[in-house]
Amino acid sequence: MRLDGQMALAPDNPFAHVSTLPYELPDFAAIRPDHYEPAIRAGMAEHRAEVETIAGDPEPPTVANTLVALERSGQLLQRALLAFHNQLSADATPVLEAVQERVAPLHAAHRDAILLDRRLWERLRALQHAADRGEVVLEPDAAWLLHTRLTDHRRAGVELSDDQQATLRGLNVRLTELEAEFGRKLLAGEKAAGVLVTDPAELAGLPADSVSAAAAAATEAGHDGAWLLTLQLPTSQRVLAALQRADVRERVQRASELRGTHGDEHDTRATLLETARLRAVRAQLLDYPHHAAYVAEDSTARTADAVQAMLSRLAPAAVANARTEAAELAALLPARAGSGPRDLRSADWRYLSEVLRAERYALDEAALRPYLELEKVVRDGVLEAARRLYGLSFVERHDLVGYHDDVRVFEVFDADEPGEPGSGLGLFLADWYTRPSKRGGAWMNNLVDQSGLLGRRAVVVNNLNITRPATGAPTLLSWDEVITLFHEFGHALHGLLSDVRYPSQSGTEVPRDFVEFPSQVNEMWAWDPEILRSYAVHHATGEPLPQDRVDALLAARRWGEGFSMTEYLAASLLDQAWHRLTPDEVPTSADDVAGFEQAALAAAGVDLPAVPPRYRSTYFNHVFGGGYAAGYYSYVWSQVLDADTVEWFTENGGLTRANGETFRRRLLARGGSQDPLASFRDLRGRDARIEPLLVRRGLGTTVTR
Repeated sequence: MRLDGQMALAPDNPFAHVSTLPYELPDFAAIRPDHYEPAIRAGMAEHRAEVETIAGDPEPPTVANTLVALERSGQLLQRALLAFHNQLSADATPVLEAVQERVAPLHAAHRDAILLDRRLWERLRALQHAADRGEVVLEPDAAWLLHTRLTDHRRAGVELSDDQQATLRGLNVRLTELEAEFGRKLLAGEKAAGVLVTDPAELAGLPADSVSAAAAAATEAGHDGAWLLTLQLPTSQRVLAALQRADVRERVQRASELRGTHGDEHDTRATLLETARLRAVRAQLLDYPHHAAYVAEDSTARTADAVQAMLSRLAPAAVANARTEAAELAALLPARAGSGPRDLRSADWRYLSEVLRAERYALDEAALRPYLELEKVVRDGVLEAARRLYGLSFVERHDLVGYHDDVRVFEVFDADEPGEPGSGLGLFLADWYTRPSKRGGAWMNNLVDQSGLLGRRAVVVNNLNITRPATGAPTLLSWDEVITLFHEFGHALHGLLSDVRYPSQSGTEVPRDFVEFPSQVNEMWAWDPEILRSYAVHHATGEPLPQDRVDALLAARRWGEGFSMTEYLAASLLDQAWHRLTPDEVPTSADDVAGFEQAALAAAGVDLPAVPPRYRSTYFNHVFGGGYAAGYYSYVWSQVLDADTVEWFTENGGLTRANGETFRRRLLARGGSQDPLASFRDLRGRDARIEPLLVRRGLGTTVTR
């Protein structure tokens, strides 16, 4: 595909030069939506010219003229894309979505032009042969970089014939268009699917701050005097834990599960079917039986059969636990469901679970919220744990601005000599609140990659979707939101504490089924007694969370593991089912999506009516709009490493600087500069064991062997 607009970028475009702000933070005060497309187009042209010089170099390939030169190339493009993709996710506008529609296929073609360049492939192979013969000595990080680059070229199809490559290029462009289309439809559909309430009696049980937030959302949507219950990305909605009216819960659950199925402009079914079929076509073109096999090869799992075996091993025990939980909840139905006699429904689960937790463990989610104020949780919980483990300190920079008024910027300082001021480590941007322009869920992005080669420190962003309270009211969190804060900050630490030479190996540049591991480990500090006492303080009185509630929180920790594990495994198995298909096996009609989904869940033994998948196909953005296609299993795969590492921390004294320093240097700092499982072995002294995860999840010896 021709890259038009290859003229030099206008010098007044903020991306035309490296930002002069601290740590090269993009100059969002100067960046306008119309700056992105010219910068991306100019960046692609500049990058292609740089790669052309490398590929056409008549000198024999060396680390300097090939590997280092490739790592130094594409800087303009990288600056523009990192800022653009973050803003598109966090603050999308029709202008930005139109830019994405135009540049996404161009970028797919650009990437193919580089990865399918046989001259570049031959230079990399020649360098590998020279290293194999001992003619070139590669440092370990350079050797791993060469290995991964060769793997990328091969998996991209560099060994295909010219005709096959032409077909592949077309598939990649179309798939990029489809993934962007799925995300746009889903975001618009999510906004349209919110449940409008006009009778305040229907909000019975909802905390006051949530009622105020619903009123504000309705007003923003043009419904003064009403309340709008906006939807989060997963199937199970947070408000279901509090709403006492069964009919209102059913409306919310139905709205959630039917997203993308209405036959309107928000319907995602045709998009996901074409995506699944073209992924299957591409996999076979590249000589893989299906897309799941293609994805697994480049992960720590290595094979799709290994993924399927692990999921199938866990599913029966998880479902058994979920059935036990369902029976206990069903016993509460007659008195607590807010309706007449009936079976347990998915809309009841969160509400009755809170009833059970309150009765069995004296734990009330609504009573916890006043002790979980956002600012306190962040400052004295998330950041305090990072201070105690890694010696980090955080100073808010009010002079620096983000891409939206909600964004806060913190400078991160490293620990140096005792009593000495720390040296600057990077920037952390926090974007906590939901808004109509932000996609659902929570995530971390890089705006600048750490690199010793380029002399750069990391700039990272955490995005959440916390409901904004009424003006002047505190932001009170659910316990799930507290865990999400710690989780996403684990990703941020992976980026901030990276200490690698090459930018393509920075921080979270690791296989998909490893990237969730450090973030999951960081969740442990939410539960740490010292950290919990520090942040769990009543926002109005300053009273610490009473010990009996702390005890109840800990006692109730395993309640609901059957539900959470089953809904997660159902989504993972559904992801695998779509991506283990051959092209001819993919359904052809939108009306067949629901049937395929139900058959796949039944075949996997996870079709519990009261426990739907965490994401149904039509709003499964991780796999049809994002980078987790055939890789959603990664969360539980990473949890095996996580649970074993939590055991390591516990065995060695828990929250100490010594432990933090070891975890940082042996694992977080190394990013993708070596085989990530080698980093784990260096930390743990062996491969991971699954038993700690089984104990955590309450699965014990019930897991099938």
